[in-house]
Amino acid sequence: MSIFSIAVNIHDHNWYNGDYHYLAERHTRRKHNLNRDNSHDPTYSREFFLEHFLPNYKNNNDTFAFTVSNLGQEFVRDLLQETLGELDFLNFKPKSLWDYYQTNTYYYIDHHQSHAAYAFLSSGFNESDILAIDGRGWQFNCIFVNKSGKIIDLSDKLSIGGLWNRLAQDIGLGYLGAGKVMGLAGYGKENKEIRLMIDHYMENPNHRLPDGSKNTLNRIPNEDVAYTLQIYTSELIKKYVYPLKSCENICVAGGVAYNGYINEEFTKHYKNVHVPPATGDEGQALGTYMHADYVLNNCIHAPLAYLGKSYNVDTALFKGLNYQQMSMEDIYVEVASSIANGAIVGWFQDKSETGNRALGNRSILADPRNPEIKDIINSKIKLREDFRPFAPSVLEDFYQDYFDTNQPSPYMSRIMPVISDQIPGVSHVDNTARIQTITKEFNKKYYNLINEFYNLTGIPMLLNTSFNCQEPIVETPTDAINTFKKCDLDILVIDNWIVKK
Repeated sequence: MSIFSIAVNIHDHNWYNGDYHYLAERHTRRKHNLNRDNSHDPTYSREFFLEHFLPNYKNNNDTFAFTVSNLGQEFVRDLLQETLGELDFLNFKPKSLWDYYQTNTYYYIDHHQSHAAYAFLSSGFNESDILAIDGRGWQFNCIFVNKSGKIIDLSDKLSIGGLWNRLAQDIGLGYLGAGKVMGLAGYGKENKEIRLMIDHYMENPNHRLPDGSKNTLNRIPNEDVAYTLQIYTSELIKKYVYPLKSCENICVAGGVAYNGYINEEFTKHYKNVHVPPATGDEGQALGTYMHADYVLNNCIHAPLAYLGKSYNVDTALFKGLNYQQMSMEDIYVEVASSIANGAIVGWFQDKSETGNRALGNRSILADPRNPEIKDIINSKIKLREDFRPFAPSVLEDFYQDYFDTNQPSPYMSRIMPVISDQIPGVSHVDNTARIQTITKEFNKKYYNLINEFYNLTGIPMLLNTSFNCQEPIVETPTDAINTFKKCDLDILVIDNWIVKK
């Protein structure tokens, strides 16, 4: 039985057909597929419904699986009613991970079930605890699933995700700016007034700050707000999640699962920690598909990290640029040597990554030994805040020579201490790094490039940040050329073409 799945969310609109993962923002070129000036503008949610939900639902001869979020369903409720004829699925509240709601024409699961199923079924674990935690779903804001599949609702205890988004906006880092808050936390110290404010918020976590909070935030440095929120979140998870432990494995998903500090803390309490690459709402269609395939077909569908499309290169794109086609072996040597000599490179290969982290196919690459490289990339290429850190991609055989952690991290999901003074370019102000461990099996081309840099320099890693500039990660060769032209990248590699200005 074939399956098509879709996620009706306020942001990160996406669908999955078992082979190709469509992330709307990569194609519309709007971050999170939102109106930049009004994040609650329903226009793009309705457009996505009409362009993707409606035709696939009506024309699909197989199983149509979907899930919704709170505001996502609100923005298209009339369209759902018109299309489905009934909205009884909105009353569905699962007690087990594998519960579901099905009619003659569709298969539905809850938002947090989708997060949990994606995390668990992609882990390879036979059994696992699961934490699905984000800002707002539908029936839940946070759930814990034990190894037997029982859902424990932690929404009244761990509704912290919404506060991350709220504070990101209130300290000037924008809607869905929680990742920026995490980066800023490394500069701060704990503040008692902010802790008290968070205490008051947690008494009624409704995405609104308590009275008087604006004055408090105006007086307290933003970095101290960020650090206090980071510590508070970690303490909450230790208090409410750790006592529920039922085995030695844990899978984590939802928007809060992008918090690398917390994910690393789990490695001190669990033997194995798995955080999938599209861990936020951009992975909802994946989780829904995987849930349906497992329940209906008894199939564990574990998608790869690279689920975008492949593109043919039209050399007309290179007009006015200096370009050359080379063998990949020569590309590795040329690019590794250029990076070692100070070049910053746009790296575009094969299918794009699924999720919001560059995993080596749509990356900007640079020398991790250069202590000035963070400032150069932030100011001249990414055009973003100067406190934002960069991640190292390190060959898996060497990661424990440079980082204090007990297990690999293939999806840039954990932040841990740096134990080497050789890589200042990827060491954050608090002497940590969010690492990606690379094997040849995971990404052969990227592995070969890093290995060539290792042969030249003795350092088995590269600085890796997403290939974008104030926009979603590039998807097509045209996107890559456009970004290359508008920022200070030195070299662009698209498959086996090397391009210079």
